[in-house]
Amino acid sequence: QVQLVESGGGLVQAGGSLRLSCAASGRTFSSYVMGWFRQAPGKEREFVATSTRSGGGVTYADSVKGRFTISRDNTKNSVFLQMNSLKPEDTAVYYCAASHVFPWSVYESEYDYWGQGTQVTVSS
Repeated sequence: QVQLVESGGGLVQAGGSLRLSCAASGRTFSSYVMGWFRQAPGKEREFVATSTRSGGGVTYADSVKGRFTISRDNTKNSVFLQMNSLKPEDTAVYYCAASHVFPWSVYESEYDYWGQGTQVTVSS
């Protein structure tokens, strides 16, 4: 089992950057595919990015390609989301999650563990 805690959210102007972190408890972090999802008010939760267990393969939603980067450090039991060129439509609660599905997953239903979320607000 894995416990996940996100941090790094906040308020930023359009065009700015934020780096989200997700710290995992437990000693089997490297066994899990990791992903980031987000949920805006009144909308369904949507896929953002996913990483293979080694971090060698990554996949992004079309809406964030070229702007966001997912990475992981298995020695620190952490996964990160670097967000650049932020837009107001990126405003949402961002969640990290862990999955047993390999090599990666873009589906919410395939993730087993979820963090509490961190708020990202992008102003015009």
